[in-house]
Amino acid sequence: MFLALTVTALTAWLFATNESLLSLLINSNGFTILGYIILFAPLGFVLIMGLGFHRLSATAVTLLFTIYSVLMGMSLSFIFLIYSLGSIATTFAIAAGMFGIMAIAGYTTKTDLTKFGSIMFMGLIGIIIASIVNFFLKSSQFDYIISFIGVLVFTGLTAWDVQKLKRIGEGTIYGHENTKKMMIMGALTLYLDFINLFLFLLRFLGNKK
Repeated sequence: MFLALTVTALTAWLFATNESLLSLLINSNGFTILGYIILFAPLGFVLIMGLGFHRLSATAVTLLFTIYSVLMGMSLSFIFLIYSLGSIATTFAIAAGMFGIMAIAGYTTKTDLTKFGSIMFMGLIGIIIASIVNFFLKSSQFDYIISFIGVLVFTGLTAWDVQKLKRIGEGTIYGHENTKKMMIMGALTLYLDFINLFLFLLRFLGNKK
Protein backbone atom coordinates (compact mmCIF):
# COMPACT_ATOMS: atom_id res chain seq x y z
CA MET A 1 0.00 0.00 0.00
CA PHE A 2 2.75 2.44 0.93
CA LEU A 3 4.58 1.73 -2.32
CA ALA A 4 1.37 2.40 -4.25
CA LEU A 5 0.86 5.69 -2.40
CA THR A 6 4.43 6.69 -3.23
CA VAL A 7 3.89 5.93 -6.92
CA THR A 8 0.64 7.92 -6.86
CA ALA A 9 2.22 10.92 -5.13
CA LEU A 10 5.22 11.01 -7.47
CA THR A 11 3.01 10.70 -10.56
CA ALA A 12 0.70 13.48 -9.35
CA TRP A 13 3.67 15.75 -8.65
CA LEU A 14 5.27 14.97 -12.01
CA PHE A 15 2.14 15.87 -13.99
CA ALA A 16 1.33 18.90 -11.84
CA THR A 17 4.78 20.43 -12.32
CA ASN A 18 5.19 19.57 -16.00
CA GLU A 19 3.03 21.75 -18.25
CA SER A 20 3.56 19.57 -21.30
CA LEU A 21 2.28 16.50 -19.45
CA LEU A 22 -0.57 18.37 -17.79
CA SER A 23 -1.66 19.77 -21.17
CA LEU A 24 -2.39 16.19 -22.23
CA LEU A 25 -5.12 16.09 -19.59
CA ILE A 26 -6.50 19.63 -19.52
CA ASN A 27 -6.40 22.73 -21.70
CA SER A 28 -8.10 26.12 -21.97
CA ASN A 29 -11.35 24.42 -23.03
CA GLY A 30 -11.37 22.06 -20.05
CA PHE A 31 -10.58 18.36 -19.85
CA THR A 32 -9.22 16.66 -22.93
CA ILE A 33 -10.49 13.27 -24.06
CA LEU A 34 -7.48 11.68 -22.34
CA GLY A 35 -8.26 13.72 -19.24
CA TYR A 36 -11.77 12.29 -19.02
CA ILE A 37 -10.40 8.78 -19.57
CA ILE A 38 -7.89 9.25 -16.75
CA LEU A 39 -10.62 10.51 -14.42
CA PHE A 40 -12.79 7.41 -14.84
CA ALA A 41 -10.14 4.76 -15.59
CA PRO A 42 -9.29 4.05 -11.90
CA LEU A 43 -12.87 2.92 -11.27
CA GLY A 44 -12.61 0.52 -14.19
CA PHE A 45 -9.39 -0.99 -12.85
CA VAL A 46 -10.94 -1.55 -9.39
CA LEU A 47 -13.86 -3.36 -11.03
CA ILE A 48 -11.52 -5.49 -13.14
CA MET A 49 -9.48 -6.51 -10.10
CA GLY A 50 -12.55 -7.22 -8.02
CA LEU A 51 -14.58 -9.13 -10.61
CA GLY A 52 -11.55 -10.94 -12.03
CA PHE A 53 -10.08 -11.97 -8.68
CA HIS A 54 -10.52 -15.73 -9.25
CA ARG A 55 -9.39 -15.66 -12.89
CA LEU A 56 -6.38 -13.36 -12.60
CA SER A 57 -2.98 -14.45 -11.31
CA ALA A 58 -1.25 -12.71 -8.42
CA THR A 59 1.21 -11.19 -10.89
CA ALA A 60 -1.62 -9.82 -13.02
CA VAL A 61 -3.38 -8.32 -9.98
CA THR A 62 -0.11 -6.72 -8.87
CA LEU A 63 0.43 -5.24 -12.34
CA LEU A 64 -3.13 -3.87 -12.42
CA PHE A 65 -2.67 -2.33 -8.98
CA THR A 66 0.56 -0.67 -10.12
CA ILE A 67 -1.09 0.77 -13.24
CA TYR A 68 -4.03 1.86 -11.10
CA SER A 69 -1.65 3.75 -8.78
CA VAL A 70 -0.17 5.62 -11.74
CA LEU A 71 -3.60 6.49 -13.15
CA MET A 72 -4.77 7.70 -9.75
CA GLY A 73 -1.67 9.89 -9.51
CA MET A 74 -2.46 11.40 -12.92
CA SER A 75 -6.03 12.16 -11.87
CA LEU A 76 -4.92 13.63 -8.52
CA SER A 77 -2.56 16.02 -10.31
CA PHE A 78 -5.58 18.32 -10.75
CA ILE A 79 -5.67 19.11 -7.03
CA PHE A 80 -2.39 21.02 -7.43
CA LEU A 81 -4.24 23.41 -9.75
CA ILE A 82 -6.90 24.06 -7.09
CA TYR A 83 -5.12 23.98 -3.73
CA SER A 84 -1.85 25.42 -2.49
CA LEU A 85 1.09 23.06 -2.09
CA GLY A 86 1.40 23.83 1.62
CA SER A 87 -2.22 22.93 2.39
CA ILE A 88 -1.93 19.72 0.35
CA ALA A 89 1.17 18.68 2.30
CA THR A 90 -0.43 19.56 5.65
CA THR A 91 -3.63 17.70 4.83
CA PHE A 92 -1.64 14.68 3.67
CA ALA A 93 0.22 14.60 6.99
CA ILE A 94 -3.02 14.89 8.98
CA ALA A 95 -4.65 12.14 6.89
CA ALA A 96 -1.60 9.92 7.43
CA GLY A 97 -1.79 10.49 11.20
CA MET A 98 -5.51 9.72 11.38
CA PHE A 99 -5.07 6.68 9.15
CA GLY A 100 -2.21 5.37 11.28
CA ILE A 101 -4.11 5.79 14.56
CA MET A 102 -7.21 4.03 13.24
CA ALA A 103 -5.14 1.25 11.66
CA ILE A 104 -3.45 0.56 15.00
CA ALA A 105 -6.81 0.70 16.77
CA GLY A 106 -8.34 -1.75 14.30
CA TYR A 107 -5.40 -4.14 14.61
CA THR A 108 -5.14 -4.14 18.38
CA THR A 109 -8.77 -3.90 19.53
CA LYS A 110 -10.46 -7.08 20.75
CA THR A 111 -13.90 -5.66 19.98
CA ASP A 112 -15.61 -7.14 16.94
CA LEU A 113 -16.04 -4.29 14.47
CA THR A 114 -18.24 -6.20 12.03
CA LYS A 115 -21.47 -4.37 12.89
CA PHE A 116 -19.60 -1.07 13.04
CA GLY A 117 -18.08 -1.77 9.62
CA SER A 118 -21.49 -2.58 8.17
CA ILE A 119 -22.76 0.81 9.33
CA MET A 120 -19.73 2.51 7.80
CA PHE A 121 -20.31 0.66 4.52
CA MET A 122 -23.94 1.83 4.45
CA GLY A 123 -22.61 5.33 5.06
CA LEU A 124 -20.32 4.90 2.05
CA ILE A 125 -23.30 3.95 -0.12
CA GLY A 126 -25.09 7.04 1.17
CA ILE A 127 -22.12 9.24 0.29
CA ILE A 128 -22.05 7.90 -3.27
CA ILE A 129 -25.79 8.54 -3.74
CA ALA A 130 -25.57 11.99 -2.13
CA SER A 131 -22.58 12.91 -4.32
CA ILE A 132 -24.49 11.96 -7.47
CA VAL A 133 -27.47 14.06 -6.34
CA ASN A 134 -25.25 17.02 -5.49
CA PHE A 135 -23.59 16.76 -8.89
CA PHE A 136 -26.84 18.18 -10.25
CA LEU A 137 -27.76 20.39 -7.27
CA LYS A 138 -24.27 21.91 -6.97
CA SER A 139 -24.93 22.92 -3.36
CA SER A 140 -21.82 24.04 -1.45
CA GLN A 141 -23.53 23.41 1.91
CA PHE A 142 -24.56 19.90 0.88
CA ASP A 143 -21.00 19.28 -0.32
CA TYR A 144 -19.69 20.37 3.08
CA ILE A 145 -22.00 17.89 4.82
CA ILE A 146 -20.97 15.10 2.45
CA SER A 147 -17.30 15.85 3.09
CA PHE A 148 -17.79 15.79 6.87
CA ILE A 149 -19.59 12.45 6.73
CA GLY A 150 -16.93 11.17 4.30
CA VAL A 151 -14.15 11.86 6.81
CA LEU A 152 -16.05 9.98 9.51
CA VAL A 153 -16.90 7.05 7.23
CA PHE A 154 -13.39 6.47 5.87
CA THR A 155 -11.84 6.93 9.29
CA GLY A 156 -14.12 4.16 10.57
CA LEU A 157 -13.61 1.98 7.51
CA THR A 158 -9.85 2.07 8.07
CA ALA A 159 -10.18 0.40 11.48
CA TRP A 160 -12.70 -2.15 10.18
CA ASP A 161 -10.67 -3.04 7.09
CA VAL A 162 -7.48 -3.52 9.12
CA GLN A 163 -9.26 -5.84 11.56
CA LYS A 164 -10.87 -7.73 8.68
CA LEU A 165 -7.52 -8.17 6.93
CA LYS A 166 -5.91 -9.29 10.19
CA ARG A 167 -8.51 -12.05 10.57
CA ILE A 168 -8.17 -13.08 6.95
CA GLY A 169 -4.40 -13.28 7.39
CA GLU A 170 -4.74 -15.50 10.44
CA GLY A 171 -6.77 -18.02 8.46
CA THR A 172 -4.78 -18.19 5.23
CA ILE A 173 -1.90 -20.32 4.02
CA TYR A 174 1.10 -18.13 3.28
CA GLY A 175 2.67 -18.60 -0.12
CA HIS A 176 -0.59 -19.78 -1.67
CA GLU A 177 -1.66 -17.99 -4.88
CA ASN A 178 -5.01 -16.89 -3.48
CA THR A 179 -3.30 -15.60 -0.33
CA LYS A 180 -1.03 -13.38 -2.43
CA LYS A 181 -4.03 -11.99 -4.31
CA MET A 182 -5.92 -11.39 -1.07
CA MET A 183 -2.95 -9.46 0.31
CA ILE A 184 -2.88 -7.28 -2.80
CA MET A 185 -6.63 -6.65 -2.67
CA GLY A 186 -6.29 -5.85 1.04
CA ALA A 187 -3.60 -3.30 0.22
CA LEU A 188 -5.94 -1.84 -2.42
CA THR A 189 -8.73 -1.50 0.15
CA LEU A 190 -6.51 0.38 2.59
CA TYR A 191 -5.11 2.47 -0.26
CA LEU A 192 -8.64 3.57 -1.19
CA ASP A 193 -9.45 4.31 2.46
CA PHE A 194 -6.46 6.63 2.71
CA ILE A 195 -6.97 8.37 -0.64
CA ASN A 196 -10.63 9.11 0.10
CA LEU A 197 -9.88 10.24 3.65
CA PHE A 198 -7.23 12.61 2.27
CA LEU A 199 -9.54 14.03 -0.42
CA PHE A 200 -12.43 14.64 1.97
CA LEU A 201 -10.10 16.31 4.48
CA LEU A 202 -8.67 18.47 1.70
CA ARG A 203 -12.12 19.97 1.14
CA PHE A 204 -11.99 21.25 4.74
CA LEU A 205 -8.35 22.11 5.18
CA GLY A 206 -7.19 22.96 1.66
CA ASN A 207 -6.46 26.59 0.81
CA LYS A 208 -7.69 27.22 -2.71
CA LYS A 209 -5.53 29.26 -5.05
